[in-house]
This record gives sequence, C-alpha cells and structure tokens, in this order.
Amino acid sequence: MESTVATVLHRLRGGNSSAPRLTWYGPDAERVELSGRVLDNWAAKTSNLLTEELDAETGVRFRMDLPPHWKSAVIALGAWQAGAVLVDGAADLVFSAEAGQEREGSGVRVVVALGALDLAYRGVLAPGDIDYAALVRQFADSFEPFDPPAGNDVAAELDGERITQSGLLEQFARAAEPGARVLVDGGRPLREVLATLLGVWAADGSAVLRHPDVEDTPNLRATERITAG
Repeated sequence: MESTVATVLHRLRGGNSSAPRLTWYGPDAERVELSGRVLDNWAAKTSNLLTEELDAETGVRFRMDLPPHWKSAVIALGAWQAGAVLVDGAADLVFSAEAGQEREGSGVRVVVALGALDLAYRGVLAPGDIDYAALVRQFADSFEPFDPPAGNDVAAELDGERITQSGLLEQFARAAEPGARVLVDGGRPLREVLATLLGVWAADGSAVLRHPDVEDTPNLRATERITAG
C-alpha cells in the first residue's frame, strides 16, 4: 500500500488519468464526476490555498464541520497532502458549510459552498471568514511542497487516536478490492466515508458517493457499474 496520501494522488494522476475516480450524486439531480487527474488537481488547488493564502505549515490542525461530499473529500486530500492534521476538537482551521458559527477553540473558518454551481458562498461571511469556492480555483493545478510530510508525521488525531501519514493508509483506510467501483453511502459519518474513499483509491479503484437523499437503486448500480458497497 502507498506510504502517504500524496503518493496515492500521484498514482491517480498517472496511468489512466482520465478514468473516473470519484462520482458524486447529490440532491436536485446533481452528478459530478472527477477523473484521477481532476481529483489530483482539486487536491493540489486546496493544498496551495492552504499554504499560500493561509500560510499553513506542516502540523497545522484542521477540523471538518462538513457532511460527506465530493468537496469534503478533496479538502481532506489537499490538507493531508500539505501536512495538516485532521482533528475533532480545537483547530487552527475549520472547514464549515455555514458562516457565522462560533465554537470554542475554533480558528480561521473556511466556508465551503456545497451547491454544484456555487462559485462562491451565497450567504454573508463573518469577519475573517475565508470563501473556499471563491478562492480555490485561482490556485495552481499542481502542488510542489517545500517540505513534504513524511510517513511518520502525524496526519490525524481523532477520538484520542493519533494516526500518521502512513497510518492513514495502513490503519485508517478501509481495505477495498483492487480496481473495485464502490458505492459509498453519504449518510454515514464523514470519518467513515473518508476511510472508505482512501481505501478505494489506494487499491486503484473508484467510488460513487451518494447523498442520503439519493436512493440506492438497481438502476444507479447498473448505470455506474458498481461492483461493491
């Protein structure tokens, strides 16, 4: 298995980079498909946003107050690639779907618009909030870190458990069959969804992530050629 998230992304970008790796089914008939190359591009843009706009360094702590969503996935990938540490408590950076929410121990809030066509957050940002959708597209499609995270660097501290960069793939990720096309239930906790997605990509597979409002039907499985999940 790959040693870090960055090496998984590098693999997805190479080879058959146009093959779908993440397909999102959202409410109101949303369908967003990301190839390996596009998935890597979004992760790179996110990494560059964090390091260039927010001066994030290896070890910066981030929390995700977001539901399972394709943007949640690329944000997690981009943050891990930049050496950030996912936490479930006090954080330096908090990714949230809503502006203006206060929480003890919160740092800079990065507001994430989740609508398929949203190029910016549609509400009113609180002072100091960062608009992810409005900013992320301006950053480069490739990420060249000055000091890339090593396998033994901490990548997550969740429920009292410390997980390294290598541990994301060796213990956090859920094992998947090589090359499987996996249907993932977006009604599950974000931590479980991220673990499933990492396992799928590490096994050179692809995932279809469906919003809880989207039914799991035989037609969906046939259309997307689901083989697992």
